[in-house]
Amino acid sequence: MTNDELGAAVWRKSSRSNAQANCVEVAMPADGPVAVRDSKNPDGGMLRFEREAWITFLGWIAESAGR
Repeated sequence: MTNDELGAAVWRKSSRSNAQANCVEVAMPADGPVAVRDSKNPDGGMLRFEREAWITFLGWIAESAGR
């Protein structure tokens, strides 16, 4: 997946990211897979997740955090 394939999707990072920018960014296009990249290397590679898998992952994280 490339930035061009993401179209107008907006990259976001956590509001809890530290000042040193050691974080990941997520883009969730209206259709298609969710993309994740390293904020320090936005032109580098990215990981792609099917939307259902991403939602399951976020649910697991929330459960693990006791929410």
